[in-house]
Amino acid sequence: MEWQDRRVLVTGASGFIGAHLVRRLAELGADVHGASRSTGADLRDAGAVTALFATVRPEVVFHLAGEVNGARDVSVVRATLEGNLTATVNVLTAAGPGCRVVLAGSSEEPRPGNGHCPPPSPYAMAKAAATGYAELYHRLWGQPYTIVRPTMVYGPGQRDTAKLVPYVTLALLRGDKPRLTSGAKPVDWVYVDDVVEAFVLAGLSERALGQAFDVGTGTRVSVREAVELLYRIAGEESPPPFGTVPDRPLDVPQTADPGPALELIGWRPRTGLEEGLRRTVRWFEGLTE
Repeated sequence: MEWQDRRVLVTGASGFIGAHLVRRLAELGADVHGASRSTGADLRDAGAVTALFATVRPEVVFHLAGEVNGARDVSVVRATLEGNLTATVNVLTAAGPGCRVVLAGSSEEPRPGNGHCPPPSPYAMAKAAATGYAELYHRLWGQPYTIVRPTMVYGPGQRDTAKLVPYVTLALLRGDKPRLTSGAKPVDWVYVDDVVEAFVLAGLSERALGQAFDVGTGTRVSVREAVELLYRIAGEESPPPFGTVPDRPLDVPQTADPGPALELIGWRPRTGLEEGLRRTVRWFEGLTE
C-alpha cells in the first residue's frame, strides 16, 4: 500500500529496465508518469526538465534515462557527458528537496566492488560525476537521493543487440553465428525483475537516503560460461566461436557487493542465471515465431 496513488516519474520509461519498472509500479497502485525519447522528453534541456516536473509534480523520480554506450572512443564523450551528467544535474535541480530522486548508477563507477578502479569509459566517467553531483546536492541543498548500481542486467524485453544476451540469443534463433570475444571477462549477471524490485524498495526506504549501493548477485560467471549456457538452452550443439573479435580494452570486473542492499532495503536476488536465461530465450522465441 506504500505506493498506492503516490505520484512517480520514471525517466527512460520506454527503455529495458524502465519499462519493467513502470509496469511494476502500476501494479503496486502508483500514479506513474513516464518520460523518454519516444515521448519527446529531452532531459539535456534544463527548461524542458523544469516544465516536466512542474506538470507531473512527482514525490519520487526514478532517473533511468541516459546515453548508454560503453565504447572506449573519444567520439562518445560529449554524448555520454550530456546524456548522463547534464541530464542528471537537470533532474536534481528540478526535483528539489520535496522529491526523492533514485538514480541508476553504473557498476563501472569507482566502488568497493571493483577496488575503486578508475572509470574505464566515458560513460562510466559521466556516471561517476553524476554520483558526485547527487552527493553535492544532498550536502548543500538537502536533496534526498539514492543511487542503485546494477551489474549486468539481462532478461525479457531487452532488445538492444549491442548487449550480449539479446545478441547471442537472436543469432542462435536465426541460425546465425555470433561474433564473440574470448569470453574471459567475469560478469555478475542479474535478472531484470530482481533489479526492478531493488528500485521499488529503494524508492521508499529511509535507510537508503543518501546512499549508493550495488544490485547484483555477488557471483562472477564469465562471458564464456554464460554464452555456453545460452547455447545449451537453445539446443545448439556447435561450439561458440570465441575469439572472433578482440576483447574490449580496460574492461572492469563487475562483481557486486550485495551486503549493503540487503542491509539498507532488505533486497536479495531471487532468480538464478540458468532460470533467467531460459525465461529470456522463451521471450525471444515468441518474437521470432
